[in-house]
Amino acid sequence: MSQQVSNARPAPDQVLVDIVDYVLEYRITSTLAFETARHCLIDTLGCGLEALEYPACTRLLGPLVPGTVVANGAKVPGTGFQLDPVKAAFDIGAMIRWLDFNDTWLAAEWGHPSDNLGGILATADWLSRTAVAESRAPLSMRAVLTAMIKAHEIQGCIALENSFNKVGLDHVVLVKVASTAVVGQLLGLDRQQMCNAVSLAWVDGQSLRTYRHAPNTGSRKSWAAGDATSRAVRLALMAATGEMGYPSVLTAKTWGFYDVLFKGQPFRFQRPYGSYVMENVLFKISYPAEFHGQTAVEAAMTLHAQLRALGRPMEDIAHIAIRTHQACIRIIDKQGPLANPADRDHCVQYMVAVALIFGRLTAADYEDAIAADPRIDALREKITCAEDPHYTADYHDPDKRSIPSALVVVFNDGSALHEVAVEYPIGHRRRRDEGLPLLLDKFKTNLARRFDEARQQKILQVSLDQAALEAMPVHDYVDLYVP
Repeated sequence: MSQQVSNARPAPDQVLVDIVDYVLEYRITSTLAFETARHCLIDTLGCGLEALEYPACTRLLGPLVPGTVVANGAKVPGTGFQLDPVKAAFDIGAMIRWLDFNDTWLAAEWGHPSDNLGGILATADWLSRTAVAESRAPLSMRAVLTAMIKAHEIQGCIALENSFNKVGLDHVVLVKVASTAVVGQLLGLDRQQMCNAVSLAWVDGQSLRTYRHAPNTGSRKSWAAGDATSRAVRLALMAATGEMGYPSVLTAKTWGFYDVLFKGQPFRFQRPYGSYVMENVLFKISYPAEFHGQTAVEAAMTLHAQLRALGRPMEDIAHIAIRTHQACIRIIDKQGPLANPADRDHCVQYMVAVALIFGRLTAADYEDAIAADPRIDALREKITCAEDPHYTADYHDPDKRSIPSALVVVFNDGSALHEVAVEYPIGHRRRRDEGLPLLLDKFKTNLARRFDEARQQKILQVSLDQAALEAMPVHDYVDLYVP
């Protein structure tokens, strides 16, 4: 005998309610969170400016119909494009993520919370330009920083205890959810509309991790977050028109997210939403590489200097052992041919080999011209990874959140260099004082790629002044980045 399923509309899932209540009601009071958000903003925009040097990125940018200009539309930094907020969100998001150089959050799920800036900045810029055209007050950059803090928090807190990669889903699902929530608030959605919008993000089709792993690693991983944050803007706009939501999108028996995509398991939460994630976010400062390999590259740079001092060529090396945490092995321990730059920047052996040979690791080092150097593949074949359970435990420890790696170089004659271990990368909160000056240098370098000295100074003057930046209208700040 079949069971009757009630058609009574349920109350919204608690996960939806918690997200919406946080975005609408929580007041950010942390000075550290706002200061870190400012650093995150300039670093993220700088990453986008550097990406404009790569045709594989720029060919995806611009209006879907060539020549289209949207009156009062959002502008795309570093370009002449003025677009509807959905396409602008994609473009900004793709630029941000293209070189794998923006911020990172590591937990049960990995991700890059600044990916949300695509939707946030595009929406805020469009709303501000529209407001000015209608003789209303524009949004300020404080609204952008607030949205960044809250998007970081939503994405990061869900990621702490819930592994989407273990069920084959990509972390950009969290970008879509977080962006939908904060963009909805910028659009002025009421509580019911917000619940509808966030439910639409969960019920939406979710990306597989296929494009991040062998043998299919490819360039979609560079625009997947742009796709997610732009989709978030689209869904929030639909909710603003009154489009209905799906209150038990997560918990519905058989048809909900948990049963269909999460092996029937509900989400777990380690902490309530606040400003923890922005305060503890990891910056990629020195190397454009998948973050789990950052400490391995730092160790390799130290070893490069030692090898040079000893006058030992690469041919003298018999073996290189990497002792690391489980997530590094799961994501970037890769043997065999590497097909493209996206494949190479997710291979710890490639990163380490380039650092040892050249004493550097830049975005250009993943391109075909450098990858053709036969020394790289010859050295890759000598590099192996092994998990250190203590490193894995420290990686998951909320009081440490380390990303440790250690390297040993063994020579053909049996001698070896002392192991070089790096527990916390330069972008970690525990090394913030050391890292922030370098983060500023990175931003200055990226500004110089696109703008003359006068424009660089205008951007720096406001970007380095917390109060001035927060008070500045969004469209005026974005205009500083338009050639």
